[in-house]
Amino acid sequence: MELIKNAMCGAEVVETLLAKEKPELRIDLKDSDGNTALHIAAQKNNARMVRTLLKHKEDLAHVRNNADQSALHVAAYYGSTAAAAELLRHCPDAAEMLDNYGQNALHIAVSSGKVDAFKCLLKHVRPAEVVNRGDKDGNTPLHLAAKLSRIKSALMLLKDRRVDPCLLNKDGQSARSLVENRVAAGEMDAYLVYLWEKLKKSEASRCKNQKLPPVATYQSLRSRRNWRAASGNDECCNRRAASGNDECCNRKAASGNDEYFELSVGTYTLVATLIATVTFAATFTMPGGYNQTSGTAIHADRVAFKIFVVSNTVAMCSSIVVVFCFIWAWHDPIKFKLDQLTWGHRLTVVAGLAMIVSLMTSVYLTVQPSARWPAYLVIAIGACTPAVVVLILGKEVIYIPL
Repeated sequence: MELIKNAMCGAEVVETLLAKEKPELRIDLKDSDGNTALHIAAQKNNARMVRTLLKHKEDLAHVRNNADQSALHVAAYYGSTAAAAELLRHCPDAAEMLDNYGQNALHIAVSSGKVDAFKCLLKHVRPAEVVNRGDKDGNTPLHLAAKLSRIKSALMLLKDRRVDPCLLNKDGQSARSLVENRVAAGEMDAYLVYLWEKLKKSEASRCKNQKLPPVATYQSLRSRRNWRAASGNDECCNRRAASGNDECCNRKAASGNDEYFELSVGTYTLVATLIATVTFAATFTMPGGYNQTSGTAIHADRVAFKIFVVSNTVAMCSSIVVVFCFIWAWHDPIKFKLDQLTWGHRLTVVAGLAMIVSLMTSVYLTVQPSARWPAYLVIAIGACTPAVVVLILGKEVIYIPL
């Protein structure tokens, strides 16, 4: 027990105690909850401590606490990514251990919502049987992710070829039908519908000729939701209303992510409108001006001018498309989030890039003849701007989170 307490102080203390090799130092000693020093080290995400303990006694990874949980279960529950990686490096078979609910570490990571720990487990766990393991209710990690709306975890599972989306739990439900059940219960937001679309596609491509629950349509999901809203048939909200506790109803209303949607629509519409305004103005104030006699642009015969015209047109047209798309955003917000929001984001990015090109060519045309270095400096800064944005945002430059 002394060693367990020292585990919370630092790896140096434990290493010193273990180096003495005293017989009275029992590292498999448990506390009142059945946790060993390794369980506590996993909880604290102390990878060095985990490594030290496993080097001294590797079987510790298989010791269970009072809930039949191994140290890997504990690491998954608390999101201890470094500790989980260390445990799997020394004892890969720890991923196959089940707690008293028949759940492995992947189930626990999904249930607790620890996305980083779940990603780490998927990376280090090899057998497909572990990834597709059902608990006492037959729920695989994918079932749990769908049931609990763990969108990121579910999408990671769908990208993993080891994951079988065709499996049914003991109630005969697939991950996709579990999502439909949540919608039938009154929960329908863009996150959930997006996951439903992905699960449908995955089933269509990988579960051919397999007996699965019937697939609902988007219109039927909407009608179920509208019927429940019109009839007031929402068990949770009705129960809360009777007791004067609106927490559940508030949570359901908030689940629509209306705030996020409104902010997104407003931001993109504003940005697109500004880009359209600026590029439209640039059309009539050509760099270098016009020939007073013929009325044509002075630099019309130069390559840089032609690039300016094309890029300016791309910026303006892209932003106009975004504005028009977002005007109809309120007609069906959920469908809009699924189908148009990402494209609106991408077109806004294209418009922004085209504006940078317009800036560089415009400065080159007007400044370069008299002062070269400022023109080249502007071009260098403009060329570096997209790289800086990608460096900061990564994939989010192209993909907007739903």
